[in-house]
Amino acid sequence: MVKLTIKPEANQIIHQLQAHGFEAFAVGGCVRNALLGLCPHDWDICTNAKPEEMRAVFSDHVTHDFGLKHGTLVVMVGEEPYEVTTYRVDGVYADNRHPEQVSFTDDLALDLSRRDFTVNAMAYNDEQGFFDPFGGREDLKNGLLRCVGDPDKRFREDSLRILRGVRFAATYGFAVEPKTAAAIHRNAALLHHIAAERIRVELTGAVCGEHVLPVFDAFRDVLATVIPELREAFDFEQRNKHHCYDVWGHTLHAVAAIERDPLLRVTMLLHDIGKPRACTTDRYGSRHFKGHQQISADMASVILKRLTFPNAFTADCLQLIIAHDIRFDGTQRQVKRVLQKLGEANTRRLFAVQRADVGAQSDYHRAEKLAATALAQRQFEELIRSRACVTLRDLAVNGTDLMALGYKEGRAVGAALDRLLNEVIDGQLPNEREKLLQRAQQINTKDNK
Repeated sequence: MVKLTIKPEANQIIHQLQAHGFEAFAVGGCVRNALLGLCPHDWDICTNAKPEEMRAVFSDHVTHDFGLKHGTLVVMVGEEPYEVTTYRVDGVYADNRHPEQVSFTDDLALDLSRRDFTVNAMAYNDEQGFFDPFGGREDLKNGLLRCVGDPDKRFREDSLRILRGVRFAATYGFAVEPKTAAAIHRNAALLHHIAAERIRVELTGAVCGEHVLPVFDAFRDVLATVIPELREAFDFEQRNKHHCYDVWGHTLHAVAAIERDPLLRVTMLLHDIGKPRACTTDRYGSRHFKGHQQISADMASVILKRLTFPNAFTADCLQLIIAHDIRFDGTQRQVKRVLQKLGEANTRRLFAVQRADVGAQSDYHRAEKLAATALAQRQFEELIRSRACVTLRDLAVNGTDLMALGYKEGRAVGAALDRLLNEVIDGQLPNEREKLLQRAQQINTKDNK
């Protein structure tokens, strides 16, 4: 019999319930991930003990009962919370998300029958092994994602399961069983009933999946339900020697080509979303997309706000979208300007964005484009190592120094500091205190004539 290694603290909870005469199993995603050889983040436990019985069993622990009406007691083991839930049967799902009421049962099979996918409907403990009434282990072995029971019913009950299915497929590389896949397509519009915050979480997880390219292409209608602006990119041919894919194909290849970081993945998903709106066609039939960076950023701003992405995340994403098509000319001065505008973190991200973008294009001048980015990154690293002056706080003088020279506080000081910084960045002036003060004195004398 295959044995799983259950986290000791979770096993302690299971054994404590068993010692009081109750059934108890690890259940759901933790069992799935353990079978996949992954380390589960959370260990959820199910039991036939009723809520009040659980409270009695764990009277020696700190517990939280804010989910108790649905049968869930949070048991603290040290500083770590564990959810322990009574076997239950869900009532009517009036809002396509939550059951209006639940009823408790002693039948684990009934509890598992209400879950979304067979790979999430397995339970395990060390004494009895696996309880797997719906074939989740076999589906997991075959890399198959299949709903428990009627997929239409599962998705009508909780429509977020539609996007969860896409996330599981993109993350684990599961093939979606045909009836389940058909129900995902058929019920995609139900996602309109789901809160934007929940959509954001699932979408972010999905876009960071290792298998994002084939899955997002297969379920592009689902994505367009939550980001309708994406439809404009579908099958939109670029007809340009720099590109070998349509806008959607280029987008997916660029997403898949960058590391699985949420900010970078979302940036690539949206970086060219404005291309169809920017498109013009010349007399030879070639298409051009002048200004698509700003159009894409404007569209992305609306999308990210609608999906409740944090303000800082949105600001970084928009900055990278606007900058993604910068073509480095080989000069350190240009790199300094980019560093001044984007800051160190986003300049570093920009190089990754550019490599992914170019990698998803045709091979026309690809080597030259990548070489230009590589040179710019080397120049950037040298600027960071040498602590080059690219911002006002890097200047060897400040506003107090200028006021000591006779500058009036306010706009004149700011303008002079900006001028000094620009001359330092352009290599016209060294970032040395005495030289800067001399230059500031010249500027002040000239401006006051």
